Parts: sequence; C-alpha cells; structure tokens
Amino acid sequence: MRIALLSYRSKAHVGGQGVYVRHLTRELAALGHTVEVLSGQPYPELDPGVTLTEVPSLDLYREPDPFRVPRLDEFRDLVDVEEFLTMCTGGFPEPRTFSRRVLKVLAERAGDFDVVHDNQTLGSALLDVESLGVPLVATIHHPITMDRRIEIAAAPTRRRKYGVWRWYGFLGMQQRVARRVRMILTPSEASARDAVREFGLDADRVRTILLGVDERFVPPTEPRVPGRILAMASADAPLKGIATLLEAFAKLRTERDVHLVLVSSPKPGGVTERLVDQLGIGEDVRFVKGLSDDELVALMGSAEVACVPSLYEGFSLPTAELMACATPLVVSRAGAIPEVVGADGLAADIVTPGDVAELTTALERLLDDPERRAGLGAAGRRRVEELFSWKAVAEKTVAAYEEAIAQFQEETRAHR
Repeated sequence: MRIALLSYRSKAHVGGQGVYVRHLTRELAALGHTVEVLSGQPYPELDPGVTLTEVPSLDLYREPDPFRVPRLDEFRDLVDVEEFLTMCTGGFPEPRTFSRRVLKVLAERAGDFDVVHDNQTLGSALLDVESLGVPLVATIHHPITMDRRIEIAAAPTRRRKYGVWRWYGFLGMQQRVARRVRMILTPSEASARDAVREFGLDADRVRTILLGVDERFVPPTEPRVPGRILAMASADAPLKGIATLLEAFAKLRTERDVHLVLVSSPKPGGVTERLVDQLGIGEDVRFVKGLSDDELVALMGSAEVACVPSLYEGFSLPTAELMACATPLVVSRAGAIPEVVGADGLAADIVTPGDVAELTTALERLLDDPERRAGLGAAGRRRVEELFSWKAVAEKTVAAYEEAIAQFQEETRAHR
C-alpha cells in the first residue's frame, strides 16, 4: 500500500502529533508499506524507510522568534499572504493554509498514493482530495473545542476571552471538514465520544485505535531521585492543569524535601513563571527542554512520583510512557486518562481535575509509601506491555485504510 500521511506541524518531542507521525510511520513501513509524510514546519523526525516531503509554511511560530514578521522576499503566493494576515488579526492559520499547499502537491502527484491520511489538519482544501482518485482518512486526537472551552474559562478578561476565541477561529472549518471525511480515527473511546458530540460526526464512521509506547521507554537501572516529582506538559496551556500541580507542590514543599521537574518551556513572564514567583517555589522547580530520547527516558525513570494533572486529554502519551518506565503516577480523572491507566489504584491514583487539596493528599500518600509506589509502577509497566504496542496501532490503522479504500472503490464503480 502507498500511504501519504499529512501533518501540518510535527514537532518531534513536544505534543503528541510528531510522536504519532514518527512511530506510526515506522511501523507501517515495517509492515511493508510505502509511507511518505507531507509536513509543514516543524518537520518530524522519521525513521529509515519513511520519506519526508517538506510542505513549507512561513513558519510564523518558530523558536526563538514566534509571531515574527517575514521579509517581503519570503512571500511566495497568496496563501502566504493569507497566513500572515490571519496571524496579524489574532487567528491561527496553519490548518487552512497547509491544506491548500498540500492539496497542490497531491494534485501534481495524482496516482502516487492508495490512501491519504490526515493528522488532524482538517483544512477545507482536503475535501477535494477524493476528487484526485484516492480516499481520505483523518485522525482526530481530540476535538480542539475542548481546549478552547477551557482556555476561555481561564481567561481573566473579556479582551483575553475574545483573543482565545479568535485564535481558535479555525475550529468551525475543522468541524465542517470532519463531518465529510470518509473515516475518522481516534486514540480512545473518550476522544471518540467527544469528537462525535463536539464535531457532530456520524459515530459509524469513527474507529478507535489506542496508541502505542516506544520500546525505548523502560524501567530505570539507576535508583530514583528522592523527593523528585515529574510532570510533562505545555506549561502555559490551561488544559494541562500545571497551575493545580504548582499549588499542590507549594503545599508539599512546606512539610517535606521535594523538588519538581517540568518537561516544558514556559513563556518568559507568562502565567506559569508568574505563579512560580507568587508561590515562592522557584528554587525547587526546574524546567527542562530539548532532551534526546535517551535523556527523556532517563528523566522519566528518575522520579519517585510523576503527575498528569490535565483538565482534558484525548489519550496522553506521556502517561503511557511513564507507565512503561514503571514510574508511579497521580493523574486526573479527565478525558481518556482513566482509559490509559485503568481503574483507580491499579497503575495510578486518580484525582479530581483542578482539585489542589485532593492532588496534594494523593502525592503525600505516594511519597510516604515506597512499597505502594513500587506496586503501582510494576502494574503500570504490565499494563503497557499488554495494551500499548505501535505495531498493533499500525496493523489496526492498515485495516482502517483497507476498509476506506474498499468503500471508495465501491462508490467509484457505482458512479460509473
């Protein structure tokens, strides 16, 4: 099978989309399929046997100069102009503009692919993909309406609420496109239910395929660092619940010797940095970024306890990866997280999202009980070995492709 996987941005280590692209394509190639990733910046890290076709944007949000003003000679066409003007008016243009660019690439190569798989772009131009003679499948990791709702609720002023609403202006387009895509893949039953509700999807066109954990995530061979609490999340995204964790940590720190490591990069002067200063915990909170895969695995295995305080998750790969490292967890009862960790107390202690007191108590109990920490960690490792395999993800994804191709071919014959 010749597979085109579309991804409007594919950052390798932050956020789930780049991780999904890398591991799924590797396993698809291992099954003998020809896989080509068509991506905007940041480009993905891919394994040997997988081809990357760059579909460059203006890269307006790159580090270290996000929201940059491009030079005049960087503008190539009207799509670039639209991208820049949308940014200037507070919107996020990439799903729409990437879809226009990648459709042009696909049109120039009509006949090169048996299936096109969109990684949550859901841009309007993708509705023309099937006119090129190839079926379209899309992954929705979770409906971004959930992010918008949580961020609007957290915004302190009307002006800021409007800014959030404007940023998420692409959501109406994504909802319209998702309703017309032939088949939707989701990584959890919770995400499937939410996508059906939020996007108005036909549930019969949705397939749930749990995600996998890379084999490099293994329990540590070195002793864990006493008092270390770890979290992996976008520091300034309200959806990730980092504020709840920081407040709980501030309470813990008054009574015990603990420190917090956040795999994240907070905005200078942003909400998270300000909260750390307000709570007076700066000496015991460390932010890390830019880790290699091996460094990340070592860090995940170094913590006595890890925390996933999110207010919503469509799957939460970091949760499964921490379980693979046998790191004991305290997690929120939010979105798909309970699906990942199982029943409360099996591989993790589950708390109410946003409840500082409950999170503080759960962390205290685990920090004070090394035997229970070991039990939770071992149970988490077993659960990953039983349920979360990228090879299985690829096999189930191929089955979805085959189903979509058969439907498309039948419809094509019927219209002749």
